[in-house]
Formats: sequence, C-alpha cells, structure tokens
Amino acid sequence: MKLCPLIFEPIFKPKIWGGRTLEQLVAKKLPPNEPIGESWEVADLEDDQSLVACGPAKGKTLGELVKEWGEGLLGGASLFEGRFPLLIKYLDACEHLSVQVHPDQTMADRYGGNVRVKNEAWYIVGAKPDGCIYRGFVDGVDKAAYERAIADGTVKSILKRIPVKAGECYYLPSGTVHALGAGVVVAEIQTPSDITYRVFDWNRVDAKTGQPRELHIEKALECSNLSSQQIVGELYEVEQTTQGNVTHLVNCESFITDRIKMAEGKIWGIPKNELFIFMILEGRGILTYDGSDDPQEFGCGDTVVVPAGLENAQFHTKADTIWLETTLPKS
Repeated sequence: MKLCPLIFEPIFKPKIWGGRTLEQLVAKKLPPNEPIGESWEVADLEDDQSLVACGPAKGKTLGELVKEWGEGLLGGASLFEGRFPLLIKYLDACEHLSVQVHPDQTMADRYGGNVRVKNEAWYIVGAKPDGCIYRGFVDGVDKAAYERAIADGTVKSILKRIPVKAGECYYLPSGTVHALGAGVVVAEIQTPSDITYRVFDWNRVDAKTGQPRELHIEKALECSNLSSQQIVGELYEVEQTTQGNVTHLVNCESFITDRIKMAEGKIWGIPKNELFIFMILEGRGILTYDGSDDPQEFGCGDTVVVPAGLENAQFHTKADTIWLETTLPKS
C-alpha cells in the first residue's frame, strides 16, 4: 500500500470525571448519555488500536501500518518497545482527575510487563476561569510529609496548584505527581503507556459501584520524584516566519511539540524523512503530496499523522488555522 496521511477513528473513554465538552471545543461526535473523559486519537497499545477512518488505508490498524510501512512511516524515529512511539489524546475534566504518578524507566524495568514510561504534555485547549492543574509539590515536602498527607487525606495541601488558561502548555515527565483540575480540556501528547498509580481521588465514590476507586499508594510512593521540582524541556518561545506564527512548547526526550498559527491561504511545507502529527484546534485545510489524487480535507478536532516518506507534502490552509505539530527525536 502506498503511503498516505492518516486520520483514525477516535476511541472514546467514559470516565467518572468526564463530561461532554469535547463536542463543543473539538467537534467530537460523542456517544450519547455518557461522561466522556478521553478521546484517543492515535493509539498502538495491547488493548487499544487506532483504526484508519478514511482514505486508501481505511480499516487498517496503526499497529499493522507500523509493520507494513516501517521507516516510510517513522523516518529516523525509533519504535517504543516495538510500538508506535506516541499516544495522542484529548481529555475533558468535568471533575478533578485523581492525583497520580507514572513510573520512570527504572521503575518500569522493575515492574515489567506492560508497565512503561509515561512522559506527557498537556496543551490547554479550554479552561474555566478557576481552571488549574496540580504539578509537583510545594517547597519543603519530603517523603515523611508526603506519607502523612496521604494518610490524613490532605494531599491537596502539599501540591503545587497552577492556574491555567487556553493556549498554555505544561510538560509532565514520568515521576511527577500531578492532577488535571475540573473545568479544563487538554490535548495530551505522551509516550504509549496507560499505566497510572493513584495517590488520592478527592474522596469521591463511583456511582456505578458505590465504592471509592482503587488507589495504588505503595507503587505511587515508589514512583514519585521528590528530589527535584525542576521541569526540563518545557518551553514558550515564539518565532515569526513568513508562513505564520510558531510557538515552541515542549522539546523533551520523547517528543517535540509546537503550536502553529497560519492565516487562510497559506502553505506550510512539511519536510520529508520525518514523521509529523497535526492536531487541528481551529480552522481547516488540505494536505497535498506527490501522487495524491484526492487530497483529504482536515478540520477542527482532526488528528493527522503525516508519514515521513511522503514526497513534497504541504498543508494548505482554507481558513485561519491553529494546530499542534508534534515530531519525534531522531534516534
């Protein structure tokens, strides 16, 4: 099969803390009568495989295309434990997410199985006036204070609360204790892992079971980074180009993410031999490339995977357009 741009069917995840905001902010057609917390846009995991929604590769899974296209898809980037190296989502926090942490490489190696590193970034798509995230600890928190706060149910008091607004981006390397606050919608770029250890769940009860959700205190304590609160890789650097406005957001070991703003009628050239992922936040456009007979139009809410091997790929804006552009470090 010839290389082509990819848009996948979203995988919707009902969550106790979810809502319906993705319908308004990123034009998702949600299943009725469920609080949808996550829309998985690009996934290559054991139990969740993205399925191509349209175009020549319609019906193929991402895992199948990783094997079939190889470097034509990934360019110089490496697989992540044999899988596509990113998991791309939208999250809608109608209520607070649990206070949680993900394992770093040392802990992932110790636990084994499907436990993998989870470095992630949150781009704020929308936030209510009191919207916030929690990331890391306030000054002076050691392991003993952390354990006391868990035992007393006062974890919130030791967390660093950050007010947020649309257009901001925050990097969360593995080992960072964090929570997404109520009223915040984010685009999430992360490594392909679905492992989360809950520290605190705001004393809520799951209406379906009548019980609190499971916590993972022992593993959370082992995985939490208490030694440093410095976040390396988070940027906010604005660059003006002849095509548009580029804001460099995150440059970390796992991915590189920028926000691009372009006016209607502009052309954004896409380099060959490098994988790109576009999350279209506003506007619309088409992607052309050599050999394309019927270019696909993309709009708000679409996530487009652009294979590295496409020749002369260009994004043509058909309206004022904003998107997140993610690439991978070369191995």
